[in-house]
Amino acid sequence: MQEQLDTLINTTVTGLGYDLWGYEYRPQKESALLRIFIDADQGITVDDCSIVSNQLSAALDVEDLIPVAYILEVSSPGLDRVLFIPAHYIRYLGHQVKVRTRLPVEKRRNFVGELTDANDTHIAMLVEGNTYEIPYDLIDRGRLVLDIRPQRKGGKHT
Repeated sequence: MQEQLDTLINTTVTGLGYDLWGYEYRPQKESALLRIFIDADQGITVDDCSIVSNQLSAALDVEDLIPVAYILEVSSPGLDRVLFIPAHYIRYLGHQVKVRTRLPVEKRRNFVGELTDANDTHIAMLVEGNTYEIPYDLIDRGRLVLDIRPQRKGGKHT
């Protein structure tokens, strides 16, 4: 089912001219949440989300891939975007990220720090002066940390 869902979502989103940033599927006993993140060079509007939501909802109803009642959410990845695949982590090297792991890594599950390395198997983060290597298969969720500090001329934070 997962492979069919991947194909349906990717085909629908890209067929409408958008980039699929990623998606989260959270099934439960009697319901499920399907959260789709779309992107485009010119940005994403509410109308874009509505177009994808309507088309994807119809396709999901026809294919009947989700066996329970579900909530479908479509949005842009936002400024504090969720990172799904190695290419996302590689793209944001040097940025602040927040990572939660499924199992402890060196006795912790929550990390906030600078993303210093990323490859096909793991990431490395500098957190409070310590470097942690975290394999992708242990990452439950990773996302950019939004830096909202005011900037002075020259791009330095105050």
